[in-house]
Amino acid sequence: MKNIIRYSAIIALAAFVVAGCQKMDRPKLGDYPKDTNPPDGPLRFYVAFDGTTTNKLMNAVDSIKAGFPSVNPFNSIDGIHGKAAQGVGQKAIKYPSANDFAGAKSFTIAFWEKNTVPSGGNPQFLFSLASKDFWHQSALFALIDHDGAGSTSSNAVFKLAIQDNWFEFTPANGTMPGNLLNNQWHHMAIVYDQTTSKVTYYVDGKALTGLASNLTDLKKNGNPYGPLDFANTYGFVLGGWNKNADLGNGAPEDAWISPWQGGLDQFRLYNKVLSASDILALYNSKL
Repeated sequence: MKNIIRYSAIIALAAFVVAGCQKMDRPKLGDYPKDTNPPDGPLRFYVAFDGTTTNKLMNAVDSIKAGFPSVNPFNSIDGIHGKAAQGVGQKAIKYPSANDFAGAKSFTIAFWEKNTVPSGGNPQFLFSLASKDFWHQSALFALIDHDGAGSTSSNAVFKLAIQDNWFEFTPANGTMPGNLLNNQWHHMAIVYDQTTSKVTYYVDGKALTGLASNLTDLKKNGNPYGPLDFANTYGFVLGGWNKNADLGNGAPEDAWISPWQGGLDQFRLYNKVLSASDILALYNSKL
């Protein structure tokens, strides 16, 4: 009889413990939004410039795979979405790398810019992926040229270099439309597709069409280039070229180069081809 009572007490105690544990179960978390760029997602580098701190380095921390620039002399201004960066003097923002964007075979570069027509005879560099493999010490860069080269507030002389290929929107080839230099925010996207070896340009969410092959076709020894190889890169510069951030490693110092003097915001590097609808969504959302 005593054993029966003892066993009954044990069973009752176990039931009480189980019931108590059940009451303490963690409630469901609900349907929270999921990360739009998981750890191995296509967005390899992203600078929002949305920091509220007065520390300029922290204001330029990249939001994807967070890392700090080693140099950021730019000013913080109101951007298209939150805060943005404003170029200053002969300076640029230097990152030790663009995270693992160097592994990209295709790419999409998307950003917002705001500037007036450069004057004084020097082009202004938007960005540069530094590399010693090329005479210009860069595997990838873009610039907007000055008024003497033909830039106006409605049509820009825009030049892109990928490896040793140059794509030049000039008065002779046709300048880049879109009012890029009218001192208002404009969205730009540059896409390279390894399957077609072609570059596509977007201004304010719309692709530029009817371009000549010398503005779109990436070649190597006269053949379609195919997958890119950015393996031997050693730094990334926003709002300038290599010498503007004093990257060293043999970067040439040419007097004709100037850093970006306008605004930059929402700078993104993807290791994939974004669709036209993806880019339009970035533009419409001011991202």
